[in-house]
Amino acid sequence: MGQKGKVIVSVTNDLVTDNRVHKLCLFLVEEGYQVTLVGRRLKNSLEIQGRHYSTNRFRLLFTKGPLFYLEYNFRLFCYLLFYKVNLLVSNDLDTLLANFLVSKVKRVKLVYDTHEYFTEVPELVENPTKQKIWESLEGWIFPNLKNVYTVNESIAQIYRDKYHVAVHVVRNVAPTFSPSEIKNRAQLDLPMDKFIIILQGSGINKKRGAEEAVEAMKNIEGALLLIIGGGDVLESLKQQVELNSIGHKVLFLPKMPYAEMMYYTCNADLGLAIDHTDVLNHKLALPNKFFDYIQAQIPILATDLTEVRALIDHYDIGFILENPLTPARLSEKIREIMELDDVRMSGIKKNLLRAKGRETWENELIRLKKIYSNLN
Repeated sequence: MGQKGKVIVSVTNDLVTDNRVHKLCLFLVEEGYQVTLVGRRLKNSLEIQGRHYSTNRFRLLFTKGPLFYLEYNFRLFCYLLFYKVNLLVSNDLDTLLANFLVSKVKRVKLVYDTHEYFTEVPELVENPTKQKIWESLEGWIFPNLKNVYTVNESIAQIYRDKYHVAVHVVRNVAPTFSPSEIKNRAQLDLPMDKFIIILQGSGINKKRGAEEAVEAMKNIEGALLLIIGGGDVLESLKQQVELNSIGHKVLFLPKMPYAEMMYYTCNADLGLAIDHTDVLNHKLALPNKFFDYIQAQIPILATDLTEVRALIDHYDIGFILENPLTPARLSEKIREIMELDDVRMSGIKKNLLRAKGRETWENELIRLKKIYSNLN
């Protein structure tokens, strides 16, 4: 056992592409904990490789909806209850119930890492009954939490005002990406003569701008939209591409290990972070891909997301698409970027290099160490 004892970290995903949680687990290992990461296994889940900590994935009868959350939390409760543990780390509201109950029963410290403004995600906003249930759960548990952090200051302040609890901030900044060699376009079978636009992530879901990006490609020549990852809207996006006969303009790639994904990102010309701003959770988001684009040193096109805009403006590393987000406005903005002169793009590249050195997970670890050194 690690010198600080055993910590169980829990999520509801399949563990493979959750880089924030992976970085957390590596940090906890370095801090002297024996770490086990718990999630679930799906039919199409990739194998987990090269982890320096233990993992456990539940096979569940249900994969979505209320029955999934009930089944997962029941399984997680039983697992946590009967395993010796010194510290519990709950990631997001959908793992909090089981963790909170076991922390009380076993009198074990609990850390809550909330990755987003969960009760304001589109799936809940569009279903007031479900939203009310999650809000009630959060309202019951959150005021009793002592160790809480989230992904940015905007969300942290909402929780502070709402529940009068101290909430820290640990942004989901990417680790420094400086491999000895990066595969080029030829090695990745990417076109040499196209302007490559990339949209990446494990959460390519509703209102993340993917539908608008695909539709925009109808009016953009000389470019390729590269979509990497997974999400709820992927199948409908593929149907959209087929319906509009733009298969030569849009390329889909599946979830893949982080380093491999970053090879593609480094070969892109523009990174998209175009979440809908009418969804409060998205408006306040500071997504993983934003920092991946910085590490890959590619200019960023984003919608008017509060935290993203602040960093783009601070470093001058990209462009803002003012509201509303429509395929026509998006295609117009992309064409405008494609036509920029070399002087402007060279300036952005220099600014990206500066941001790359500052906005790193290695620097963010200072905040994380302070939190875990002062657990209540």
